[in-house]
Amino acid sequence: MSTPSQVSTRIEDPGSVDDAIASRFSARAFLPRPVPRETIEGILEVARRSPSGTNTQPWRVYVLQGASREALVAQVCAAHDAIYADPSLAQEYPEDWDYYPRQWVSPYLDRRRENGWGLYGLLGIARGEKDKMHAQHQRNFRFFDAPVGLMFTIDRVLGRGSLMDYGMFLQNIMVAARARGLHTCPQAAWNGFSRIVLPHIGAGPDEMLVCGMSLGWADETAPVNHFHTPREPVASFTRWLD
Repeated sequence: MSTPSQVSTRIEDPGSVDDAIASRFSARAFLPRPVPRETIEGILEVARRSPSGTNTQPWRVYVLQGASREALVAQVCAAHDAIYADPSLAQEYPEDWDYYPRQWVSPYLDRRRENGWGLYGLLGIARGEKDKMHAQHQRNFRFFDAPVGLMFTIDRVLGRGSLMDYGMFLQNIMVAARARGLHTCPQAAWNGFSRIVLPHIGAGPDEMLVCGMSLGWADETAPVNHFHTPREPVASFTRWLD
């Protein structure tokens, strides 16, 4: 089978590519409908063409379904509940790398708050309802009921540039999933439980958890899936230099 020419291939329907990108969002409710292995493999086949500095290809992917998925969910949810009961236990689960800043400033803090309270408001969770907030946060560790959980690791020896490469790989997965009618939710929430995740998936000591991801068929009737985050207009983040 011949390989299509990258330089001469023409995109006959650019609107479909745009739609796949624009319709991507973080789905937080999925149907129990299974995703065939060949579909997942097809998504990864496309995503592996992501660019990376000097073609290092820093990604390693672990696909969890069935019993392996359920076992991880049970372990991490138990740890999450234990921390809620005794916050001092959180120190036993340090993150390997800082995804978020140590100190929030505007406009990022404002956007974060808008996102959080917009989501909780849609779900009917008021300020101070800690039990409800905990339960909603734990939905992350149930993969939002998606039948497929993905875990992504990277070799600890690699630098920050490889994390940028990784972001492009993750985006390709999410866009390729949309092209197949699927939805995703990338999840940094798993990073705090890497000491549970990494042994469970069989990762070696040289590997660091980058993030997790839920993959499946979005529940279109779930109110939470009607929450869509705003985006800044192009003019607000672009400077044209002539």
